[in-house]
Amino acid sequence: MEPLNAEDPVSIGPFRLLGRLGVGGMGRVFLARSSGGRTVAVKVVHTELAAQDEFRRRFAREVAALERVGGTGTAPVLGSDTAAEAPWVAIGYVPGPSLRSVVGDDFGPLPTTTVRALAAGLAKALTHVHTAGLVHRDLKPSNVLLTVDGPRIIDFGIARAVDTVTDGGLTSTGAVVGSPGFMSPEQVRGEKLTPASDIFCLGSVLVYAATGRSPFGTADSGVHATMFRIAHDEPDLTGLAPELSGLVRACLAKDPAGRPSAAELVETITVPDPWLPSEVLVRLGRHAAQLLEAEAEAAAEATSTGAAAGDPTPVPVPAPKPHRRRRTGLIAAAGALVVAAAASLTYVFRPDTATGTDGQKNPPRGHTGDVSARPAGIVPAAFLGAWEGVQRGSSDHPRETARIELSQGAAGAKAAVYVQVNDERLCMGRSRLVSADEDKVVLGESDVTTSVPAERCTPAAHQTLRLRSPDVLEWSSGAAKATFRKARTGTDIVPAALVGTWKMKNDPLVYGENADRYTDEVTITQGPIGAPVFRSVQVYPRQDDEGNLTGDAVSCTWTALLAGSGTPLVIGPGTPDQDSSDRDCHQSGNSGYLTIVRSEGKERLLVFPMLDGEPGEYYRR
Repeated sequence: MEPLNAEDPVSIGPFRLLGRLGVGGMGRVFLARSSGGRTVAVKVVHTELAAQDEFRRRFAREVAALERVGGTGTAPVLGSDTAAEAPWVAIGYVPGPSLRSVVGDDFGPLPTTTVRALAAGLAKALTHVHTAGLVHRDLKPSNVLLTVDGPRIIDFGIARAVDTVTDGGLTSTGAVVGSPGFMSPEQVRGEKLTPASDIFCLGSVLVYAATGRSPFGTADSGVHATMFRIAHDEPDLTGLAPELSGLVRACLAKDPAGRPSAAELVETITVPDPWLPSEVLVRLGRHAAQLLEAEAEAAAEATSTGAAAGDPTPVPVPAPKPHRRRRTGLIAAAGALVVAAAASLTYVFRPDTATGTDGQKNPPRGHTGDVSARPAGIVPAAFLGAWEGVQRGSSDHPRETARIELSQGAAGAKAAVYVQVNDERLCMGRSRLVSADEDKVVLGESDVTTSVPAERCTPAAHQTLRLRSPDVLEWSSGAAKATFRKARTGTDIVPAALVGTWKMKNDPLVYGENADRYTDEVTITQGPIGAPVFRSVQVYPRQDDEGNLTGDAVSCTWTALLAGSGTPLVIGPGTPDQDSSDRDCHQSGNSGYLTIVRSEGKERLLVFPMLDGEPGEYYRR
């Protein structure tokens, strides 16, 4: 969890925000707490999507469908306002790691009995999803969370109501949605999807859980080659236990009509108790403890700034029920989990949208409800907002930049969000407010909240800001100095002229007869500072050991976070998308900056590396 940014509200509807869980293509996700003490995840739709009436209608339909699921094997919907200026939905927070992180990072392949229990739990969840008229469409290891009571399916960001599907696996632009390696044949072909598609994806997830890999391609497989194998080849079940083979093969039938239904799977699979290995249960205990620590820190910080006024009193912790056949070695893990369960299960908040019980009726569109303002503090009004400057290089060709956004707060509050970027890393964090007067603001101790690449950043040193004019201030830290200017804030930082997809033209003199096998595209989306607004996709022929081109292709996808709102626009280093990039791809890139020039009546997007080098030139697709 990351701290709230300066542009974030402190509450949404009846939920008090504790921190950021992440930013996705659909919106921002916050960790929050209901008035009764329940921990929830609140997803707030991006502004550009909220402006689309068709998206609003679809979002409202899907929230209504999720409410019908009822939370069995999924995260329950605890509140929503699909008519708000920024539509949102609150979902019960699931305090558990993902199947991908458990298998891929910490534990390795799971025991056969655990995989069978996983199959039963996911099938039960899918039964409720399908009964509610939904197809999930993105069932993959990272969307499966493991809890002491069983697996939970999350992230219905691309789910579709069955009775409203007209485009199968396609978006409105014709792009296939889903995750390569965990898609169904009909999804790969862009056909209309039924619940049977989720069953195929379930089969692939079970193979991953049991072997640590996808049945249709390893990490070094090309994306297109993987999708071809899904549509035409038999799965690779090497290493799969014989007692799982029949179950998995039935799920992975190419013909949707040949796959069992979720309900049929539930009827045929028994679940052991406990269902997870002891090592994984211990990790669940640690995860629960970390969540409580993060919540406590967020609450303490809110209290120190006065933001927690009216925070509900702690809810009594109910006594846990004994767990039959629980092994002695699991008592410590179970103890931590009881505390987490008490925090999340003591009260279920489900606002009455018709009557507005307890004054919590969903507000009409355009009404901010109780999205409260920042509390009063010591920062002079002239300093509030965002400031950006170049610390090395020039404004036209920056080599190192910084941004500070000041919000109101008392002395000691983490009232400043900073971003520092050089050619090889991006660092974001929060700094405590030491002192402030009409001419100067002093910032002290800092915490790193984002590091790209990971673990490469150190906390920012003490910083001093001196106001020189309403739009200019002088920044200093030790002997280092720079001039900062007022900068844009909010969720729509990216200039509209940059938003869209841009494609590089391949010169036949360079690529010869294989020019059409090379693709280099970038897509720029709208978003706030720290959001992954830049996405680069490169596809090129794979070479053999002698340097000859093969028939296979290497596909590489990188994303970069928005780091500055000026002109040019600054982005951090590119990081590879592990789900859609080959192992041969570079593992990191340089920070960069973007600008548009006109040539022969056409716009060109120039993507400069934040070091001496030629820019990439792209034309709007």
